[in-house]
Parts: sequence; structure tokens; C-alpha cells
Amino acid sequence: MFPLDPRTLDRLAKIIVDMGGPYERKGYELEELLRNAQWEDVPAYDGSPRVPWLREQLEKRRENLAEIERLLCRVCDPVEYDDGEASANEFREVVNAILEAERLVVTLVGGRPVVGQVGADGSAPTFAEPPDLRGRLEKLISDPATVDVLMGRVEETRICFSNGAYRMATIGIGTFIEGLLLSVLLERDDDLRTNGFPDVRQRIPAERRSGKRFSADFAPMELLIDTAFVKDWVQLDATTFAHTVRDFRNFIHPRKELAEQPRFDGDTVMLCWGPVQALLNDLEHSLPPVKPRSATHSGCLCPPGTAG
Repeated sequence: MFPLDPRTLDRLAKIIVDMGGPYERKGYELEELLRNAQWEDVPAYDGSPRVPWLREQLEKRRENLAEIERLLCRVCDPVEYDDGEASANEFREVVNAILEAERLVVTLVGGRPVVGQVGADGSAPTFAEPPDLRGRLEKLISDPATVDVLMGRVEETRICFSNGAYRMATIGIGTFIEGLLLSVLLERDDDLRTNGFPDVRQRIPAERRSGKRFSADFAPMELLIDTAFVKDWVQLDATTFAHTVRDFRNFIHPRKELAEQPRFDGDTVMLCWGPVQALLNDLEHSLPPVKPRSATHSGCLCPPGTAG
């Protein structure tokens, strides 16, 4: 469990450098790996032995759970390797063997690597709220009032989960994703902010999509997810699983619950955090960090759109 044991850090440094192996990383490649994992202030490689150098960097970030998670995911991400999944899967097997003693596992959620927790009985991995969530939001969203609203949703989700209100906890995670995407899209795209959202919903044939733009006040969650995908900010696999969370969010409507009669439990909530991790990883990879605005700014988060 986090923070990782020093011996675990030793083993990770060795397999990431892979000295003399088929995936051996040079000093500049280690720097590049850490930057691609969205580490801040990565030091220049100083020419010292690579494994101790990387081990030192891991130790310095040992308490920064978000950066350690992102590095683990990056090492197991197909985009890191020329042959894609073949090398990524090989690394994931080795990394997971090291993480087994920590009861952690890098697994694929909708095809994207995320870090999950494994029970003592070896049960299927579950996912927790991403670490340092406020800090990560502050790098994606410049408006502090919006970050406060989103963290309020997270806090209420925690309360629901702790008290067995699993239905409302899953709905809370869905509304968090909706608010996150709406805020990022409006802050980062002048055209969307000024003219609204064109209909790029992927599950509707192009000839049946609306030719009109959706106001930000009424843009459905489905459209927000697909807009981020079309802009290439979020990859297809993470997009697909985000739609699954969207469907859980829509159980806020009693009629849908009566028709489908879902069963909500703690595992439902934990599984819904997986797509949040995947979305954050993709957004952090695709978008540069922002500078925060004044806390007196009125905020960009618009009223929630219609269900969908």
C-alpha cells in the first residue's frame, strides 16, 4: 500500500532501467519517462549510475502518491513503447509481481492502465479515489471556485460511501466526471465557450445528429465525453468506460432504476473510481497545466446539463 516500501522502490528502479536488458533506458530516456508521467520539476540526469539515480527520484516522490501512480501507469502504457501492447503487457506483468506484496496491481480499465487495490484474499482489484485529487484538479482547471465545487462533490461522495449510500455515491462520481469535463472544455476552448457544443455524439449516426449547437447550460454528459474524445484529449478506451459511469449517473432518475433494477454496493462505487483515474491520466497527458486564477473569479462551471 502507499507509500511504497523502500525495497519495492529498489525493485521498481531496477526493472524500469532494465540494465543490460531488451528495454534498457538511457539517462535521457529516464528523464523523458518521468516527464511523460507528468512529474513536476524533473531533474536533469547527472551521469551517475542510472538505477541509483532513479531510485533517488522515487524516494524523493515517495509521499507524492499521484506522481508514483502516474509513473506506474506510464511504464505499463502501450503508448510508451514502439510495439505497443506487447511490451506494455510484459512490463505490467513484472511490475505487478513487484507490487503484489503491497496489495496493489496495475490493471486495465477500459483499456487504460490504472492502479487498483487487491484484497488480502486475492479478490479482483478495486479502485479508490485518486490521490491528491485537489492538486490534480488545480493543474487542469484554473478557476478555484470550480475546483471547490468539484471537491464538494467528492466530499459528499465520500460521506455517501462511508454510510452505505452506494447509489448516491456512484451518482456523485458521475456528476464529478460531468463537471470535470465541462470545466476543462470551457476553459480550454474559446469556440465551445462562445458558440456552444457541436453535436459530435459518437453513438448517434452522423446523419441523425442535431445540426444545432448545444448551449453549455444544456450540453448532456454524453456530448461532453465524446467532445473530449474528438478533441483527442481522452483516448477511446477511457471514453468507453466513462460512458458506463454516465449510465450509473443516470440512475438519479427513479424511472430508470425501476426499469433496470440495478444492485448497488461498495464494489460498484470502487469500480467507478477507475474511469476517473483513466480520464485524469489522459487529460494530464494531453493538456499543459494551468495557472490558477484569483479566488474571487465567479467560476466557469455551468449548471448541469440534461441527463444523457
